[in-house]
Amino acid sequence: MKNNAQVFLESSLHLFTFYKNLGEKALQQIPDEKLFWQFNEDSNSAATIVKHLSGNMLSRWSDFMNSDGEKPWRNRDAEFENDLHSREEIMEAWKVGWDSLFQALEKCGENDFNKEVYIRNQSHHLIEAISRQLTHYATHIGQLIYLAKMLHQGSWKSLSIPKGASQSFNKEKFDQPKKDEKFTNDYLKETKK
Repeated sequence: MKNNAQVFLESSLHLFTFYKNLGEKALQQIPDEKLFWQFNEDSNSAATIVKHLSGNMLSRWSDFMNSDGEKPWRNRDAEFENDLHSREEIMEAWKVGWDSLFQALEKCGENDFNKEVYIRNQSHHLIEAISRQLTHYATHIGQLIYLAKMLHQGSWKSLSIPKGASQSFNKEKFDQPKKDEKFTNDYLKETKK
């Protein structure tokens, strides 16, 4: 039987993977020329959101648990400058950020749950530090999805249960026996198709 630390780490990895995939699906539906669109000076383009996520991830997850999550080399303000120029640059920043997160989390173990993690000189329990980042990233993924729905061309490919399909989706779920499976598995299977 798994202990609570193992369950939390596995669940966190599943949820980070889930949100990463949602973000990628949203970005795929934004035409190249609209990746840099911003509603006004105070809003961010999809490219800028990705740049900020990547910068945050590199800062928080590099040398995780050994140094403060707000690295002295991070230039947070520059993350909001719209200076990426292509989908390739955007997706490279995306990959670098997520890779740093997964590499750090995969090194975490049960013995790390008593360690303190510092972010801007404030201590966090490991669970709090991971949860803080998970909710931060989910917020920005939601922004990407909202932008993608506004900017896509043609038919929107739903990232969850399509409109009007809730009843059939629930019927399919309840027609099956109860099982020990993460809800994210259904969504992750869809991304591999």
